[in-house]
Amino acid sequence: MRFINRSEELKSLNAKWKETKPHFVIIYGKRRVGKTELIKQFIKDKPSIYFLADKRTELEQLKELGRIMGDFFKDSLLKDRGFTEWIEVFKYLKERSKSKFILAIDEYPYLVEGNKAISSLFQKGWDEYLKDRNVLLILSGSSIAMMESETLIHQSPLYGRRTSQILVKPLSFKESRDFFPAKDFDEFMDIYTITGGMPAYLLQWDASLSLDENIKNKIFLRTEFLHNEVEFILKEEFREPKNYLSILKAISWGKRKFGEIVNETGLEKNVLTKYLMTLEKLYVIEKEVPSTEEKPEKSRKGLYRISDNFFRFWFQYVFPYKSDLEIGRFDEVSRKIKESFNILESNVYEKVSIELLWSFREKIFPFERVGRWWDKDNELDIVALNAAESEILFGEVKWSNKPLGTNIFEGLKRKSESVDWNNATRKAHYLLCSKSGFTKDMIDLAKKERVLLIHKDKLLTH
Repeated sequence: MRFINRSEELKSLNAKWKETKPHFVIIYGKRRVGKTELIKQFIKDKPSIYFLADKRTELEQLKELGRIMGDFFKDSLLKDRGFTEWIEVFKYLKERSKSKFILAIDEYPYLVEGNKAISSLFQKGWDEYLKDRNVLLILSGSSIAMMESETLIHQSPLYGRRTSQILVKPLSFKESRDFFPAKDFDEFMDIYTITGGMPAYLLQWDASLSLDENIKNKIFLRTEFLHNEVEFILKEEFREPKNYLSILKAISWGKRKFGEIVNETGLEKNVLTKYLMTLEKLYVIEKEVPSTEEKPEKSRKGLYRISDNFFRFWFQYVFPYKSDLEIGRFDEVSRKIKESFNILESNVYEKVSIELLWSFREKIFPFERVGRWWDKDNELDIVALNAAESEILFGEVKWSNKPLGTNIFEGLKRKSESVDWNNATRKAHYLLCSKSGFTKDMIDLAKKERVLLIHKDKLLTH
């Protein structure tokens, strides 16, 4: 398996390794995001013990851990008999560890499921046996909520023990492109619209096949892991996956306001609030508010959207057509994708454009916030702000096959007048992002009025 990017995370881990003191590192993030590969890359050239927890009994897992540690310390007796309790593990490590080493426990939440007192045992193990040894202990897990409740929040037994935590996020658009360096921008946008920045999904893609062939071979076939991926994740994470399926279906089909989701799902408001917050913590959905809102967390203008690209694709084209796909009626679903995929791609390009804007920040102005903006009459794809300097940028994003003309810019200026923000003192900037470039008239106007132009992923200079 190829390992791409994660240089910042590896740099942090290697810095901890170089220090001559113990470290307790928490690594967490959604499933398929690449936590295990990150750990394996970090430990591959270092003395290390790696243990992947699972759903077997605690005694079976302790026996396997004993075998792994027996190999590491060349202890044939331990290798044969294993451990019978966790405190034995920590005592053994204290006695046998003469030089620095790494102990990595992957999918720690499975240990929690098997023993609700496990975090208290690890607290005791760290405090009484390991914190004075030259060890780097890693606890990693995919259940973000459980990792936070067991290791990070104030009430958790392990609170205050960690010396570092790494939330592994999906790769950015730019980072994800490294998986397919031979693909041009448009070709990779097709892929990224489906996979997002999830390494496991990007690795499923066959660069030698067309978009349609990849969808049919890697997603439509019920024997492929991507076919049931969303349902698998929801079943792994939640006791009530049907309710989460219902919520995500509602959002994917355009019910983005809280009240609309209530009406669509029939869930009580307090119950829905809890579910939405959980989905946000898992980075499956996000709550958008107009970027000019001074207190976004209290805004009543919030709209929910599925932020995970693959979830969005799956709810658009797999979930509604499960019966068709089950009997191999792929062509009918493929036709529906051809009819509307461009809309899905244009929404993703809006998010990509905001990411690109951050990378061009030094060439524009030091904005502090970027996002969409809307009121009851108008909508802007991008509004970026610097409140201290009273600077604002208004942007329009178009994923169309025609070059953008001056009419798009004039429309952007008209819509920008609806934004009530520092009207008397603000310095306004304008931006157009286009898949297909710009007309000569628009390029000439941009030079005269200092309009910023992004063609695909390149900022054009005047």
